[in-house]
Amino acid sequence: MSENSTNSRRIGEVILDLHNISLAFGGVRALTDISFDVREHEIRAIIGPNGAGKSSMLNVINGVYRPQQGEIIYRGEHRRDMDTHAAAKSGIARTFQNIALFKGMTVLDNIMTGRNLKMQSNFLLQALYIGPARREEIEHRKKVEEVIDFLEIQHIRKTPVGRLPYGLQKRVELGRALAAEPKILLLDEPMAGMNVEEKQDMCRFILDVNEQFGTTIVLIEHDMGVVMDISDRVVVLDYGKKIGDGTPDEVRNNQDVINAYLGVAH
Repeated sequence: MSENSTNSRRIGEVILDLHNISLAFGGVRALTDISFDVREHEIRAIIGPNGAGKSSMLNVINGVYRPQQGEIIYRGEHRRDMDTHAAAKSGIARTFQNIALFKGMTVLDNIMTGRNLKMQSNFLLQALYIGPARREEIEHRKKVEEVIDFLEIQHIRKTPVGRLPYGLQKRVELGRALAAEPKILLLDEPMAGMNVEEKQDMCRFILDVNEQFGTTIVLIEHDMGVVMDISDRVVVLDYGKKIGDGTPDEVRNNQDVINAYLGVAH
């Protein structure tokens, strides 16, 4: 795709580097000695069969899980593991495989929650809506309205999320993550359960987020057509181990990857 080749020319230095990450739950190994990096402004896909450890890896990156072994280097800072609050504060935002929105709240209010970490006023000032708190909320609402315009959801901004079809709910969840102005956006199966038209829309928004905002994107996705079209590089997991890493063409022609997807015995 032309969008992909244009993006590849402006990819920067490594922003996130994962070294020898291992994660286990009791005696069950979810990840074993996995290393890969993510470069600034790229779209980096993580793929693999069900149970390969893809979501576990995203959970390590944003601090939900703490690995027993390995090291995370984020923007030059070495960490034994990541803390969820620290990850959010330092510019890592996340969407989830299962939609995690406030169903009774409007689209506007759901996306507004993505600004929480950027609010400086204390609770009392926010409750009274006076002085700095009022000015701050006006500024945050301006940012949220920009996200709403970008995602083309102005017509549902006052609609409770629970009334929306699945595809629009996924778009709202993307909006909440974008409201945090992330450096790295983690997308866990952003197109799961969507029809063809909804997938095309989501692909367009992901490419636009990457191109217009310069946001680095790490995504898990099962639709191989989508992955090969929009990704700059792909890392492949199988049974918690890395079996491939490279450009879409390199991964597509990797025999270990072919075997994993065709169900060849390990």
